[in-house]
Formats: sequence, C-alpha cells, structure tokens
Amino acid sequence: MNYREMECSDYDGLLTLWRESEGVRIRDADSREGIDRYLVRNPGLSFVAEFNREIVGTIMSGHDGKRGYIQHLAVNSNHRRQGIAVKLLSMCIRALEQNGIVKSHIHILNENKQAMEFWSNRGWEKRLDIAVYSFINDNNQDS
Repeated sequence: MNYREMECSDYDGLLTLWRESEGVRIRDADSREGIDRYLVRNPGLSFVAEFNREIVGTIMSGHDGKRGYIQHLAVNSNHRRQGIAVKLLSMCIRALEQNGIVKSHIHILNENKQAMEFWSNRGWEKRLDIAVYSFINDNNQDS
C-alpha cells in the first residue's frame, strides 16, 4: 500500500471511489474545480492510499485556523479491514496538528451507521449539544 498526499490530478480516481462508497454523498462542491480549490487552500492535509496505482482510500481535511474538518474518508470495499482508514486518519490528524490544529470535526449522515461506529471506536464523540445548519446562497440544493 502506498500512502501519499492527495493531488488535483487524482480527481478521476477520487470520484470513482466516492461514487462506489456507501455513505459518501457527492455534491456540486465535489466538482473537479471544487476539489482543486480545496486542495490549494489546504495544502498537505488530504491523503490517498494506492494499491497497484489505483486509489483505494481517501481522506480530506482542512481547517479554519482553530478547528479541523475531516471529509470523504472512504476505502474501497475490497480493501477494508486492513487498517487503511486508520492510517489515513492518523496521517490527517498529524498534518492538522503540525498546523496547530488539535480539535477536529466530521459530519456524518444520520443513516451512515457504519461510519458512526468507526468514529466512535476511535474515541471521537458524537456531539449532542450542537446542531448543524447550512445555507446555500445560489439556490442550488446540491452544493
């Protein structure tokens, strides 16, 4: 398994994996341009796992200067239970820490019980004291 920083040129492989991954919802913000902007704005914070030059795992992260945000942790179903997600998460948390970020968040879809179990088993706490509200200012409900 090869682990490395995610690159803009990885887009097609990322999209293929995300489309095949249960619990990952693809939005307009996940366009090639959106991912390119994200990676440029958050250098060195997103990673892929490759097997035989195929992307089989991803994790993206960024921060606002005080909190980190994890997105699109996904592992190909044929490569699960091999520690890939844990390794990617470790790389991501280490990179955030090197940027001075010690607290991070991830948003999980309510129906994604497998993801909830994964994060809980790694010591992440489900927050019951806050709610997430979103606003889309271009009337595109798929952003």
